[in-house]
Amino acid sequence: MGVLTQIQPLTGALALEASGIPDNLRKKPAMLPAVLVILIILGLILQLWRTRSRLSHIPGPFWASISNIPRVWWVWGRNAHRIHIGLHEKYGKLVRLGPNMVSVGDPNEIAQIYGFTGKFKKSDFYSVILPMSKGRILPGMFATQDEKIHSILKKPIASVYSMSNLVSFEPYVNSTMQVFCEQLDARFADRGQICDFSTWLQYFAFDVVGEITFSKRLGFLETGEDVENIMSDIWKFFQYVALAGLMPWTDRVWVKNPYISRLRPAGWNAMAAFALARQQEREQLEKSGEPAATNSKDFLSRFLAAREKDPSIPDWAVLAWTQSNITAGSDTTAIFLRTLFYNLLRHPDTLEKLMTELDDARREGKLSEVAAWHQARTLPYLDACIKEAGRIHPPFGMPLERVVPPEGATICGEFIKGGTIVGMNGWVVHRSAEFFGPDADVWNPDRWLCEDIEKRKAMDRGLLTFGAGHRSCIGKNISQLEIYKLVPTLLQRYEITLADPGTPWNLQNRWFVPQFDFNVKLTRRGEKELI
Repeated sequence: MGVLTQIQPLTGALALEASGIPDNLRKKPAMLPAVLVILIILGLILQLWRTRSRLSHIPGPFWASISNIPRVWWVWGRNAHRIHIGLHEKYGKLVRLGPNMVSVGDPNEIAQIYGFTGKFKKSDFYSVILPMSKGRILPGMFATQDEKIHSILKKPIASVYSMSNLVSFEPYVNSTMQVFCEQLDARFADRGQICDFSTWLQYFAFDVVGEITFSKRLGFLETGEDVENIMSDIWKFFQYVALAGLMPWTDRVWVKNPYISRLRPAGWNAMAAFALARQQEREQLEKSGEPAATNSKDFLSRFLAAREKDPSIPDWAVLAWTQSNITAGSDTTAIFLRTLFYNLLRHPDTLEKLMTELDDARREGKLSEVAAWHQARTLPYLDACIKEAGRIHPPFGMPLERVVPPEGATICGEFIKGGTIVGMNGWVVHRSAEFFGPDADVWNPDRWLCEDIEKRKAMDRGLLTFGAGHRSCIGKNISQLEIYKLVPTLLQRYEITLADPGTPWNLQNRWFVPQFDFNVKLTRRGEKELI
């Protein structure tokens, strides 16, 4: 024991000597925590310097180079799309929006970043969009980052979304338009009441999707209400995604935490829950052998048939498909329709020009009272107005984030290291004077009627209204079918005017989905106007 008593202090002294710690610190062990704090601070400074130096050649706000908090704050202030436009005006085609995030404002880079090669994968922003229940994440075509899952989901049903196939759904769009007009007549036009037009356009978009997907309208038009709070829940979800998507780790810690998720009540979000209920109803009918009052070729029928044909398709695929339909054909379409009517009413000269085209086509027998798809597609000014609406006000108000491949990429003449997040915001890209002219900031449908065919093709390539490349919105044809049919049908039936022309236009920026809310007066147009 005596030997051990002598050895232990000696060993400690040798350890101190070998460590190179000065004598004064050996005498004052209480100073060690202070040294550790200093070392930690120095480490953080070094990490901050390394983070900043990674993209030091890309201009942008200083605080954005060291933290994602500024871009979260911009979104929280519901003005991110305008701030992004201003930053690109100040700094140029490339702007650093975060420690590892670069915004790209040159339409020429769309092909590289969003091209069909798929080299630039979706960032973790999209992981936040996927719903989760009881520790189970439901994949989706739009949000999945896994290209294999995307292929599994898209390949069996891609042909269903072709425009040649979607035209077969036209009668069901017509039936919903009829209900829409009946409700507008009974509630507003016949009674001289003010119509919350922005809300009713969304009711229409939701019910069309219900009709073509489940052979059952969701009930928005008949009730004039937000059925099962679907719209409200969607907006709450979007508001969460807009913020958490910029710092995805927060979503992994809380919402996507499998342990915490299992403690919550079972259930999907409102859209998924509605879609799942309709799927279960259909499957029960098929098992019972009872005749179903449904369209045997609606989307749900085709989804179930695809799963039956290929047993390798997972059971959850049907729910992923139907939920994607609701998303693709409702909110995006509603925002698009609001934008179009808003700008037509704000610029009466363009509305008058469009009405002249519609009335002429009606007199010549080229346009029915309920516009057909093949008729609407032949109207050049209607086409120009719809394209301009998608350009001036794309539905998504934030960058569509992608990750630079490991080998890096040269973007706008600058080399960007692999792993860097890059993205293009349609609100920025669509204001390119090079592509869309010096008046790119203003509404001008005539730009799409220029005689220069190559110029028009270039403008088409510069659009991100529905995304681009192999991950563009699969439901864009559903949206276009609705828009091209509804706009001429309503404009032929009603004279639409602002309820209070003196009221300032109200742009409700719901974080990453900026949109217009406005009230109108609806007056039935007389047949004498067509004579």
